[in-house]
Amino acid sequence: MKKLIFCIAIIFVFPSISFSVRLKDIAQFKGIRSNQLVGYGIVVGLDGTGDKAGTVYTAQAVSNMLKRMGVNVSTNDVKPKNVAAVIVTADLPPFARTGDRLDVSVASVGDSQSLSGGTLLMTPLKGADSNVYAVAQGSLVLGGYSAGDGNVGTVKNHLLVGNIPGGAIVEKEVKVSLEGRKNLMLSLDSPDFTTAVRAAQAINDSIGEKHAKAVDSGGIEINVPESLKDNVPVFIAAIENLEIETDSTAKVVVNEKTGTIVIGKDVKISKVALTHGGLSITVREQNIISQPPELSDGETVVEKEKDVAVNEEDRKVMIMEKTASVEELSRALNALGVTPRDMISIFQALKKAGALHAKLEII
Repeated sequence: MKKLIFCIAIIFVFPSISFSVRLKDIAQFKGIRSNQLVGYGIVVGLDGTGDKAGTVYTAQAVSNMLKRMGVNVSTNDVKPKNVAAVIVTADLPPFARTGDRLDVSVASVGDSQSLSGGTLLMTPLKGADSNVYAVAQGSLVLGGYSAGDGNVGTVKNHLLVGNIPGGAIVEKEVKVSLEGRKNLMLSLDSPDFTTAVRAAQAINDSIGEKHAKAVDSGGIEINVPESLKDNVPVFIAAIENLEIETDSTAKVVVNEKTGTIVIGKDVKISKVALTHGGLSITVREQNIISQPPELSDGETVVEKEKDVAVNEEDRKVMIMEKTASVEELSRALNALGVTPRDMISIFQALKKAGALHAKLEII
């Protein structure tokens, strides 16, 4: 008999209690951001787990590197079993200075089996404008290992992606000047008109003047006071530590792959009559052997016999009153004895019937 095994999901519910958060945790100032860097490099020193001989770009990279060092080697003569081609990435934070160190991530781009024990050679890291902003080099940290031969062995963690803490040195700065700025733009991570208006009001209350206004659902324009135009960082520090009460659209987020449900604090449903029953079908299959009589010319025959059983749960209709909080909604659903998988179907049906007053987002 075959059995289907479903994963048990955890339902997260946002509390209905309001709380305040700092502006720096939900917004950022326009123009003050990190920049992504990327580069192509090679990792050496592998124990026979590098790219195979047919990986042309790895052989070319090794040949070109040796030529720059004064060693002429043909691409056909390179056997890169101890070398792997990799893509190196890093984030250049705002206001990074020349000589600062960055953490880098290294990922195999060829058919290497493992980067364990490898060392990344000098790799220029470029920005979107094709300029080199940092150079990476160093020994990889994987946090895993592999042991055994091709048939029997053990592997811990992923061995094709590694990190080099502080493995890149900044060579070029991205100029961001705050001196003399007359205005700033604060961008919310999750645009919302109510939150934007509250943020502008909190800034004005802290300054004592009307220097901030919400221009749309995602941005607050702030005029820098004359007394702080020569000390903008102090002004930014005061603003980003202001606390406001955020607001958001009522939403139910469902992940059908894992059975996870997240219910927002303002989710409400209209009064409905609801029932949810389960139909299970079990198929049993067994082999029946038919033996021919003795001294006959017959053959032994194996036949399959199937037994199908259908079981439908007996569920009563339950009246769900109009809810005023997430707690009441959860209590009503739990009273039905439904599982997370059942709740997904229930929320979809409630939305279809127009009884769910919230956005239903399936990921």
